[in-house]
Amino acid sequence: MSTTVRAATAADVAAIVALEAEAFPLDPWSDRLVGEGVSGTLPTVRFVVAERDGGFAGYAVVSVVDVDAELQRIAVPVPLRRAGVATALLAAVHAVAAEGGAQRLLLEVREDNLSARLFYERHGFAELGQRPRYYRDGTTALVLAVAL
Repeated sequence: MSTTVRAATAADVAAIVALEAEAFPLDPWSDRLVGEGVSGTLPTVRFVVAERDGGFAGYAVVSVVDVDAELQRIAVPVPLRRAGVATALLAAVHAVAAEGGAQRLLLEVREDNLSARLFYERHGFAELGQRPRYYRDGTTALVLAVAL
């Protein structure tokens, strides 16, 4: 089974929105916001989509502003986790960020999300700081960064 990553299109919006609701139930992005991001209406934002065996396998969102890029979202359906999909998406995000002139990639991750933290650590991210009570439920966000 191979994973490919490409730019998201309007045909991907429904799948992205559905996974968004599953992966981020406390603060999912709206259909409108996803649609605007995919269409290019949001100038700094790029959506990429992973496909595995011809089907939707996840997405990532990156924003590039000057020398910094921010991984805003990355999500993979539960049955496809730990199969290399997130790694493929992260590699695509790195490429988009570098093409946009970014020198580092930033992200926020929940302090209590150990599996995500370990994933990012394996990919060279290091803690840059913390944002106490950042999430709606009061959980602290860790700010991570990696040089591009």
